[in-house]
Amino acid sequence: MTASKHTPDDGAPPPVRAPFDAVTWKEIAYLLSNLPAALIGFVFTVVMVATAGGLSVTAIGLPLLACGLFMSRQLGRLERARARDLLGVRVDEPTPMPGPGRSGGFFPWLWASLKDPVAWRTVLFELIRLPWAIATFTVALTGLFVLWPVMPWVVRGLANVDRAMVRGLLSPSDELERRIAELESDRGVVVDTAAADLRRIERDLHDGAQARLVALAMGLGLAKEKLLEDPEGAAAMVDEAHGEVKIALQELRDLARGIHPAVLTDRGLDAALSSVASRCLVPVKVSVDLPARPAEAIEGIAYFVVSELLQNVSKHAGPGARLAEVEVWRTGGSADARLLIRVSDDGRGGADARAGSGLAGLGERLDAVDGVLVVESPAGEGTVVTAELPWRERAAQRGQA
Repeated sequence: MTASKHTPDDGAPPPVRAPFDAVTWKEIAYLLSNLPAALIGFVFTVVMVATAGGLSVTAIGLPLLACGLFMSRQLGRLERARARDLLGVRVDEPTPMPGPGRSGGFFPWLWASLKDPVAWRTVLFELIRLPWAIATFTVALTGLFVLWPVMPWVVRGLANVDRAMVRGLLSPSDELERRIAELESDRGVVVDTAAADLRRIERDLHDGAQARLVALAMGLGLAKEKLLEDPEGAAAMVDEAHGEVKIALQELRDLARGIHPAVLTDRGLDAALSSVASRCLVPVKVSVDLPARPAEAIEGIAYFVVSELLQNVSKHAGPGARLAEVEVWRTGGSADARLLIRVSDDGRGGADARAGSGLAGLGERLDAVDGVLVVESPAGEGTVVTAELPWRERAAQRGQA
């Protein structure tokens, strides 16, 4: 019978295992190292708090306390590493404190450092651990000689208390720390996406309408010069310029539609998505069931999600695709409402959002606004893409409410 393996940091006590296995010896090493680690942390914390508190009436007291809290953060990092290596506790690292340059100056940095919850929880951890460390060191050291038959179970119980202390006091600040990290990542995605869109618009203007308008201006200039000498030739050049004007206007309309279509602003998602569906190479059935129009930003994101997904249907569904379907509806109550979008087709399938395709970029865009993208595309069985967006009321609707 083999011992079952313990998955680190699953939030539950380790399962029953064979006595004196590798995990037990690591736990014993952790308990024996508790005392020297706790002594260092306790002495540093007491000296730091006492010194900074005594000097708080001077100009260096608060900066000294801020530096001491920064060092407490480093002690917490070492304790998390020790618990990770010996107890298998996986605790996320908290968000680093920004320096004075990134905090807007010295005084904002000082204030943020003095109220840093991660550092203060580390201070509390170091203060309350010394009595516990003395007890666990004594029990572990004595147990190696006296409590040998029951030593694994005693060590396991003591180590579980240490695991709870590390998770409770040295983990990031609840959900807030994780949320901050997510928002920082999402902000980078939004900035990159906006920059890419601006480059695309600039490229389309430069290579399309701008180049055509330059050629049009040159053609009209030549026609003006030939107006008296060769009226027929000038008239032909004017006719050609007239055709170029029509093409340039169509390109500008397409570009404006790509930025924000007028039909979306005027008539909402139902009409805008029907317009997009009419340009798809596969027949599309559109069903929009919304009690009201969402906020402009959410409505625009939903439009571009469907537009890009229908472009994928035209490009990748294959000649065997006979029908695609777009469904948009709202779910949830007023506090947790979500906008759901499902785009499906009966094509060849095989789409993979993890392969670095346009679906991956679309998923990143949705993630930046707390959205979710789910792709189901078994080979030969069609593709179903479900997008979920947060529902936000339009400003006019909020005013009426």
